[in-house]
Amino acid sequence: MRIVILGAGFGGLELATSLSEQLGDALEVVLIDHTDGFIFGFAKLDVVFGRAQPSEVRHHYSTINKPGLRFVQAKVLAIEPSTRQVQTDAGPFEADILVVALGADLDASATPGLVEGGFDFYSESGAEVLAGALPHFTGGSVVIGVTSTPFKCPPAPSEAALLMHDYLSARGLRETSNISLVMPFGVPVPPSPAASAALLEAFGERDIEFVPGLLVNGLDPENNQVLLSDGSSRAYDLFLGVPRHRAPSVVEESGLVVDGWIPVDPYTLETAFPDVYAVGDVTSVGTAKAGVFAEGQAKVVAQQISARVHGHDAEPYDGRGTCYLEFGADRVGKVDVTFVPGKPPSGVLEGPSEDLAADKAYFGISRAARWFG
Repeated sequence: MRIVILGAGFGGLELATSLSEQLGDALEVVLIDHTDGFIFGFAKLDVVFGRAQPSEVRHHYSTINKPGLRFVQAKVLAIEPSTRQVQTDAGPFEADILVVALGADLDASATPGLVEGGFDFYSESGAEVLAGALPHFTGGSVVIGVTSTPFKCPPAPSEAALLMHDYLSARGLRETSNISLVMPFGVPVPPSPAASAALLEAFGERDIEFVPGLLVNGLDPENNQVLLSDGSSRAYDLFLGVPRHRAPSVVEESGLVVDGWIPVDPYTLETAFPDVYAVGDVTSVGTAKAGVFAEGQAKVVAQQISARVHGHDAEPYDGRGTCYLEFGADRVGKVDVTFVPGKPPSGVLEGPSEDLAADKAYFGISRAARWFG
């Protein structure tokens, strides 16, 4: 049986590793990604604020050496879900089971003025550019804003605001700067009232303005104005934006997409096409778009495949995940969130504390060790 996995992010890496662990050489697993390495999403903020260099947080796929697993660096050119055939710039691939884990693409150019007058801190390249620009910032009005929904890791803009406070304070620029956060939600983390309350308290203590219920429609770089969805605007000297998210064009062209994303069975992650699954940000499964949920979904797909080989039952996807929240000052919170179809999501907050900062570090280290060896 040949399993072809498109995309080597959280979901693809976890699925490939789980299949290798459970079935080894009993399967042929092909993991395809157009890049040569992986960076945890949370590591981009470490790069932005000078806590790590890009080379220090990148994990190279060439180090993967697991039974039954082959990594191919290639760009996916076409997907035919009815026949489970994939065209790439490294040649064609045919699958008995195909898994799409290509994530969400970021389109900064979709927001007028963002490329010319602001910074995207969600992409790897954007984080590196911003890291190079921040040392030249001499203070003023900092606006952090979201341009569309849905978007990856909903707590990340709040983290950016708190870490910006620490960064400007360390440089002696906080008293001559103001920080505001524009979010489309009424609270920072809707699934967890406790996490939202803790973040709002942290914002209040640091004089960070929280602007709820609005999106950033564009920037006017000539006049240094952020244009908001209610028709208002506000001045800025430095803008950090969460760019528009969309399914990769090769996925949109495949016939898998409905209303922007791939619909899947919320318990098995199977698409409308037999033996074609999708996990992570590219789906509309109903969880937040975050790596930890892609990881959980990948475990379920691995169980589905293992069950087919061994003839046992597989557990359904439970919609659970753990997200870490940077509160600044070396303190981290942890939110356990559950998304159940047909019910409001729920989340429980632990911390923030310095101990949980170590817990977050172990989260990354343990997965890197398991996936890459």
